[in-house]
Amino acid sequence: MTRLGTGIGWRPEIADAVERMPGIDWVEAVAENVCPGHLPDSLLRLRERGVTVVPHGVSLGLGGADRPDEGRLTALAERAEALGSPLVTEHIAFVRAGGPLTASPRLEAGHLLPVPRTRDALDVLCENVRIAQEALPVPLAVENIAALISWPGEEMTEGQFLYDLADRTGVRLLIDVANLHTNHVNRGEDPAEALAELPLEAIAYVHVAGGFERDGVWHDSHAHPVPRPVLDILTDLASRVSPPGVLLERDENFPEPAELEGELSAIREAVERGARTRPQAEGRPEQQARDHTAPVPPGGEAARQRLALAQAALLSALVAGTPVPEGFDRVRLGVQSRALAAKRADVVAKVAPELVSILGTEYRSAFVGYAQRHPMRGGYRQDALDFAESLLLSEKLTEGRARRELRRWWLDRSGPAPRPLSRLARVGQVGRSLIGR
Repeated sequence: MTRLGTGIGWRPEIADAVERMPGIDWVEAVAENVCPGHLPDSLLRLRERGVTVVPHGVSLGLGGADRPDEGRLTALAERAEALGSPLVTEHIAFVRAGGPLTASPRLEAGHLLPVPRTRDALDVLCENVRIAQEALPVPLAVENIAALISWPGEEMTEGQFLYDLADRTGVRLLIDVANLHTNHVNRGEDPAEALAELPLEAIAYVHVAGGFERDGVWHDSHAHPVPRPVLDILTDLASRVSPPGVLLERDENFPEPAELEGELSAIREAVERGARTRPQAEGRPEQQARDHTAPVPPGGEAARQRLALAQAALLSALVAGTPVPEGFDRVRLGVQSRALAAKRADVVAKVAPELVSILGTEYRSAFVGYAQRHPMRGGYRQDALDFAESLLLSEKLTEGRARRELRRWWLDRSGPAPRPLSRLARVGQVGRSLIGR
């Protein structure tokens, strides 16, 4: 097991600060934001200093009903090789649903969603993990995610689910203690019980992050300071096993470097507190070898189809406003739906900041309202175009400076190709007038 030490999530906004921080042993970069042929100079300088860089994927969707996409696996492998990484990481989550397995349109969540802890989902996940392991040049570790909602009819606890996954595939685990706290608040799950059930020898490293609570729901924001309960879970984990690596995640609202360094110090202290109470020389699980040579039976097409139908129904309710599937908490599903829409609004604001400049304070409410009725049909840049087109066609934006600028922006970026005739027929005279203005 690679010993990583203490690290921080590398983000372009704090790249310079990360390079200057003392005691940084390694960094983690979002895989989809790194181009193998054009690595950021900051990452190259860190690598030259001997700092390990680990690519962290967010779009593979290993917990989805479909088998992993070959192109996404190839891209993840290329990043691992370009960065000289000792391992790569992804999430136990699904991020899209629909398609051929359900004979329905493909839906994109734009976020990580929890898989049901059922035998069907576990069988499918195990097969998907094995496919990914065979395609990657380095070991794979998978992360437990935070969840606002619970699936009805679950058959296992999180600890049992993760134990069986690691036992059947030999995959390593990236344990996010902030996500354990999130699931404690939102789903009533005991973090200590989850840690007690984990195969501790499979832990590759640990994530630590902040969040906030609103109306009894914990939001794993990665944009707030790490709270004491999360550090306490980290101490509990460190009292059971020496984590090979611990990493601070921060994705938004970046504070001054001194504050980040203070959080890293608090993380080191939490690990040291746990280490002082860890039993010694008692045949701890991390010292025990495990045999993963037995083949994992395929999940089976029937299991995949059942999972596909369930995930498509849930995602459709979240992003397209279809009825809530039976057994789900309608209130929590509404919270999750608004959270997905808000995240889309945040990302679109980053990839198309002109929309915020044009619409001002009206941007966010307009986009969130749009997102709760219109699923993504492509990447975030396409999402920005679709939102602008919808706003123009709806005539909600009255004639004036903002409408003229939004029309000009949309026309400039929608490309020289003509719109499909069927689309023009649907939008009718409004569409023709929009394109002609």
